[in-house]
Amino acid sequence: MKKIIIALGLFIGGLSVTQAQQSHVILITVDGFRPEFYKDPSWGMVHLRQAMAKGSYSDGVRGVFPSVTYPSHTTLVTGVKPIKHGIYYNTPPEPLGATGRWYWEYDALKVPSLWTAAKDAGLSTACVMWPVTVNAPINYRIPEYWFLPKEKGGKNDNPGGMSKEAYPAGLYEEIQENVGGKMSAELFTSDVNNARMTAYLITKYKPAFTAVHLADVDHYEHEQGRDGDKVRSAVASADQAIKTILDAVEKAGISEQTTVIVTGDHGFVDIHTQLNPNLLLAKAGLQDNANKANWKAYFHSSGGSTFLHLKDKNDKRSLAKVREILSAMPAGQRKLFRIVERAELDQVGADPTVALALAPQQGITFGGSTEGEVMRPVKGGTHGYFPDFKEIETGFVAFGRGIQKNVVVRQMGLEDIAPIIAQLLKLNLPSADGTLYPGLLLKDQAN
Repeated sequence: MKKIIIALGLFIGGLSVTQAQQSHVILITVDGFRPEFYKDPSWGMVHLRQAMAKGSYSDGVRGVFPSVTYPSHTTLVTGVKPIKHGIYYNTPPEPLGATGRWYWEYDALKVPSLWTAAKDAGLSTACVMWPVTVNAPINYRIPEYWFLPKEKGGKNDNPGGMSKEAYPAGLYEEIQENVGGKMSAELFTSDVNNARMTAYLITKYKPAFTAVHLADVDHYEHEQGRDGDKVRSAVASADQAIKTILDAVEKAGISEQTTVIVTGDHGFVDIHTQLNPNLLLAKAGLQDNANKANWKAYFHSSGGSTFLHLKDKNDKRSLAKVREILSAMPAGQRKLFRIVERAELDQVGADPTVALALAPQQGITFGGSTEGEVMRPVKGGTHGYFPDFKEIETGFVAFGRGIQKNVVVRQMGLEDIAPIIAQLLKLNLPSADGTLYPGLLLKDQAN
């Protein structure tokens, strides 16, 4: 009798996990994704618009500060802002000189994530080119990671880095063999190939939660700005990548059990002028170009924002000097940005270790140079801006299992997306601060 009870318990336990596993969520981010891409048919996202007609969307998603890729993607899977999750920028502040490192390692996170919640629930997960996932608790993992060049001027080695950090060991080679074969780093990390890798993982392993990062649109928006032939081509290519993933869902036979969320990390702004505040700090003796270790104050730039780090957090004299330098700038330069004080940084959820930040007007970007001219002409586009205007907002489209049709959320936040996924997969993520909008979900999913 005891053996029967134990066996029955194991069966019921296994059944509950199996039932949960029957629900699938696929999170697709298009880097630099903007609401007009799916609201305006001229952008050519035909497949996404067709799917959107059966689901819901947002007019705009408010980002984090700075509005850049790694903090944003971490907010997407944690439901909290950078001040809590600990990924404050794409790259760590390096006042001694940039090494090329990014925040690749999952160990830097300070809060639980959808990855840990899924693992705790016994659900399988997968990621392709998702930021901050090196050593993450993901069953099938192709993280965004690259080996830095061995010599100055060399190229990053994306395939080599991904092969080393893929999990389980050999997954990268398995995908190469079954998807695209050996190819250059540029081709291997393209949206088309990332979608094919994702499709392979979906059809073979059917994870409960899959996340993929498509980065090509961002690349061409940096080059051309908000609009251009390459940008439009990349948007259309991202749409085709989404179609490839949707086809894989159908091929895997899990269409009825799958929810798809397409979102992004930030919008984009056309730029024309770069400011280099570190140059002013160097002239005032707060940085030493001859001996970098002698720095006292340093601006860490993220495109449309820059953040003041003090070597000694209690160095009031250096902070006062920085304020004097900013106040003494010519009126034509000083009017191009505002100072974001510590209280406002806390409110927006930014890096808790900095003294202040600078937020520029649209069209202005920040650089990190300590030599040359303070103001320089630039072209193209960037992001990183304070998230308080439409152009820097990203988008959100959801469809499939559990999603209401024809619901429009006028504005939501990046932190609101993790709670949706947690609810759909019945995950426990109490640390999330985002709002779960019940109107987005069918009644049987909202409770």
